[in-house]
Amino acid sequence: MASSSVQSWRTAFLTLRDETLTSPARTSLPSLLQHLIFSQTDTLVSACTVIPPQEVTSDVMFLVELVGNSAEGEDTDTTYVHISHLMHRVTRRVFLVMNSSSWATMMSFIGKVVESFIGKANKKKAFTGNSASPKPIMEILETLRFLTNGYGKHCLPSDTAVLVKILLHIVTCSHEQLVSSSYVNKQFSADSGTRISKFSNLWETQTVALAMIVEAFSRVGSLVPVEIWQSTIEVLRKVMDALASKGLPEGYVMTRFYTSVLDCLHLVLSDPKGSFSEHVASIVAALRVFFLYGLSSRSLLLCRDTKKELSHQTPKPKFSGSGKIEYGPYRPSHLWKRENMKMQPQSARDLQSSSNQESSGVDFASSDSEHSDTDGTLKEVDYFHSSKARIAAMLCVQDLCQADPKLFTTYWTLLLPTSDVLQPRKYEATLMTCLLFDPVLKARLASASTLAAMLEEPSSNFLQAAEYKESNKRGSFTAFSISLGQILMQLHTGILYLIHHETHSGLLVSVFKILKLLISATPYPRMPSELLPTVISSLRMKIFDGFQYKNDQTALLAIALSCLGSALSTSPPSPRVKEMLQEEILTDFAETSGDNSILLSILKLSEHVANSTISFEAFQVLRAVSHNYPNIMAAYWEQISTIVYGLLRLANLEASNSEVSIQSLTGDSRNSIGLSREKFITAAIEVLDECLRAISGFKGTEDLLDDKLLDSPFMSDIVKTKKISSAPSQSHEVDGPEVSGGDQTVYPSGSRQWSEAIEKHLPLILFHNSPMVRAASVTCFAGITSSVFFSLTEEKQEYVLSSSISAALNDEVASVRSAACQAIGVMACFPQISCRPEILKKLLHAAEFNTHDPLVSVQTTASWALANICDSIRHGASDSILEEQAAGPKTDSHSMALLAVCALRLTKDGDKELL
Repeated sequence: MASSSVQSWRTAFLTLRDETLTSPARTSLPSLLQHLIFSQTDTLVSACTVIPPQEVTSDVMFLVELVGNSAEGEDTDTTYVHISHLMHRVTRRVFLVMNSSSWATMMSFIGKVVESFIGKANKKKAFTGNSASPKPIMEILETLRFLTNGYGKHCLPSDTAVLVKILLHIVTCSHEQLVSSSYVNKQFSADSGTRISKFSNLWETQTVALAMIVEAFSRVGSLVPVEIWQSTIEVLRKVMDALASKGLPEGYVMTRFYTSVLDCLHLVLSDPKGSFSEHVASIVAALRVFFLYGLSSRSLLLCRDTKKELSHQTPKPKFSGSGKIEYGPYRPSHLWKRENMKMQPQSARDLQSSSNQESSGVDFASSDSEHSDTDGTLKEVDYFHSSKARIAAMLCVQDLCQADPKLFTTYWTLLLPTSDVLQPRKYEATLMTCLLFDPVLKARLASASTLAAMLEEPSSNFLQAAEYKESNKRGSFTAFSISLGQILMQLHTGILYLIHHETHSGLLVSVFKILKLLISATPYPRMPSELLPTVISSLRMKIFDGFQYKNDQTALLAIALSCLGSALSTSPPSPRVKEMLQEEILTDFAETSGDNSILLSILKLSEHVANSTISFEAFQVLRAVSHNYPNIMAAYWEQISTIVYGLLRLANLEASNSEVSIQSLTGDSRNSIGLSREKFITAAIEVLDECLRAISGFKGTEDLLDDKLLDSPFMSDIVKTKKISSAPSQSHEVDGPEVSGGDQTVYPSGSRQWSEAIEKHLPLILFHNSPMVRAASVTCFAGITSSVFFSLTEEKQEYVLSSSISAALNDEVASVRSAACQAIGVMACFPQISCRPEILKKLLHAAEFNTHDPLVSVQTTASWALANICDSIRHGASDSILEEQAAGPKTDSHSMALLAVCALRLTKDGDKELL
C-alpha cells in the first residue's frame, strides 16, 4: 500500500512537470491539476510520510511556483482552495525543508491565496463554514503554523516580516468584516451570555492570527523591523478602538480573542521601536474597559459605611451571589479540562474537535495550571478564565507607564480613582477597583504590580505638584494638581483599608510595597495635615495586631516596619507627627506599661537579635526618628544605649569566636548573626550616631557666609567676632541642661551621652574586622559639635582626634579613610583647634595624605577637609590681628607651603574645592 502511494506521488509530479514543459500546453493547468493531483489527494497525503522530506519539499515548492506564476482565471479560486487544503494536510505530517529563498516563494504564494479569499466581494465565504468543512483561512493559518514550526528557528527578521504582514492582513480583513456586519447586536443572548453567534469564525480567525504574531515577535526578539512594529500597533489600535466603542461581549471564544489581542499589544509595547504617543489615548481608554471584563454576571455589593474614608471600620467589600468565592474540594487539572469542555458553547467544541482531528497543534489557550486547582468550583471555571484578559490589560498599562512615564501621567485620572475608592464600580473601573474587589487573586496581584510601577520613579516625580482641596473650595474647573491630590487621598484610603483587611500574605506584601512607594511620592505638606499621622497610626495598629499566619510574620513585619520608617523620614518633618510622638513620650513616662507606644515597641523589636531582619528594620525606624525628630529621640537615650551596647558586645564576642556567646544562642540566632552581622551592626551604629547628633544639636558645618561679607572692602573696617563651630548651638526640649552630680557644673547638651559612647560603644567597633562597621564608627566623630568636644576630658579629646587621624592614615579600606577625612574636616572647624598648631598639623598631614588616593570619593572628602583647615588657619590669623595678639601661636611655614603645593596640585587635577 505504501509503495503504491509513493509511486502515485512520484508519477503525478513527474507527469505534471512533463506536461507543463510541453509547449504549447495540451491541457489547461486547472484541468491538469485536477486530473493529476486533486483527484487523488488522499493517496498523495498518505505517501508524503514515506517519501524523503527533501523530495516532498521540492515537489510542493514546484506546485507552488507553478500555480503562483500562472495567470489568474475563472478557476483560480477553486485551484487555490484545493492547493491550500493539500498543503495543510501535507505540512501537518511532514516538516518541509525550507530556506530563505523557498520561504519567500511560499509566503508570496500564500499572500496571493489570502488576497484571493478575503480581498474580493465573496470574502464571507473565506470565514464561514461548518465544522465538517474547515474554513480556508483557518487552514492557511494552520499551514503557516506548521511551516514556522519547522523553519521558524532559522527565520531571518526579513522572513518574519513577510509572515507578519500576511497575518496582519488577515486580522485587518476579518476585523473589517465584523465591523461591517454590525456584530454587536447579534452575538450573545442576554440570558446565557455564552451563545456563540454566526460570527464566531471571525473571532477565531483573529485569535489564531494574533497568537501567531506573538510567536513571530518572540522568535526575533528585539530584531523586529520598525515598519512591521509600526504596522502592528496601528492594526491593534483599530481593533482596540472598536472594542472600546462597542463593548465587550463575554464568552469562552471572546475571552481567548481578547487575551490574544492584549498579549500581542503587551509584546509590542514592551519593546517599542518608535513613538506611539498618538495611540496612547485610545489604548488607555480601551484597556480600562477590560478591568471589569467577565464580572458582569456577579453584581457588586456596595460597601457600607464608607463616609469616613480613612476609618478602618469599613466592612470588607464582597461580591454578590454567595457574597464570596465558593471554594470547593480539590479538582485535578484533567477533570477541570474535561468539565470545562462541557461548558464551552457547541460551536467552540466543534471547532476544537475539527482541529484535533487534523492534529493541528494550534493551541491558543493558556495552560490549565495557570490557575490553582483550588481556585474555585466548576461554575467558576469561565469566571477565572476571563481573568486572563483582565491581567493582560493591566500588563499593557505597565508597559505604557514604563515606555513613556511623562506622557503616561496625563492618563492617571482615567486609571485611578478621585473619589469613593471603597465603593465597587460597575462602570468606569479603575486599578484600585481591581485591587480591592477582583475575586481572582492573580488579577489583584497584577493590579498591585501595575500600581507599584506607576508609583515608582520617574513616573511618580510629577506627584510633587499634587495638592488637596476640599470639594467646597473648588471651582467649576478642577486643576490637574488638585485631581492628583484627590487620587493620592483615595490611594491612601484604599491601601490602608487593605492593610487591615487583606489576609493573603503574598498580596499583603505587595500592598505594603505600594504603600512605601506612595509615602515616598506624596507631598504631605500639600496634603491634609492628618494624612501622614493617619498612615503612621495605621501601621502602628497593624504592627501591634500582628499577622494571621506565623510563617509570614517575619516578612510582613519587616516590610511594615520599612513602611513605618519611610513615613517617619518624610521631609520636611510633620508638626502633627511631632505632636503625636511627644504625646507618646508623656504617656510612656506616665504609664509603666507603654503598650501603645510605637517607639517603645520599636525599641523592643530592635532587641530581637535572634531575628536580624526585624531588628535591622526596627533600627532603621529609630534612625528615621532620630534624624527627623531629634528632640523626641533624646528622651530614649538610655534604652538605645543599652540595646546598642548589648548588641555590639555580643557581636564582638562572636567575631572573636567566643564559644560562650555562640552556645548561648539558638541555631537561628547563630545563623542570623553570621549571615547579616555587618549590615545589622552598622544599622545599630547609625542609630547611635543619629541619636548623638540629635542630642548634641549637630546641624553640619557652617557655610561661613559672614566671612564673605567680612572680606568685602566695604566691610573691612567692621570688627566682627567669629565663632567657627561644627554646629550652631541648639536648645532642646529634653531633660534640661546636664549637670554633674557633685559640683552642679552645667555641661552642653550631649556631653554625657558622648562620654558614655566613647567609654562603652566606640572601643568595641573602631577596630572591627568589618570595613563597613569601622566606617560607620568613624563617621560618628563627624557628628560631634565643638561645644561637646571641648566639654570632654583631655583624654577623650585625644581619643577622638587620634582615632580619626589613625583611620585616615593607616586603614586599608577607602570607605574608612573617607569617613575619617570627613571627621577631620568637621573638627578642623572648631575655633580652639586653630590655636593649637600641633593638632592642626596632624590634621593637615592626614588630609593631605588622602588627597593622593586614586579614588575620587576619598580625594573629594580629603579636599573638603583641607578647605576647612585653610579656613580655620585664616580665621585664626584674622582673630589674632583683630585682637592685637600677634604674639599668639602661628602655623609653621612648612605647613603653609604644604597647603599651597597641595592646592595647586588639586587645581591641576580639576578639583573644584575652593582652598
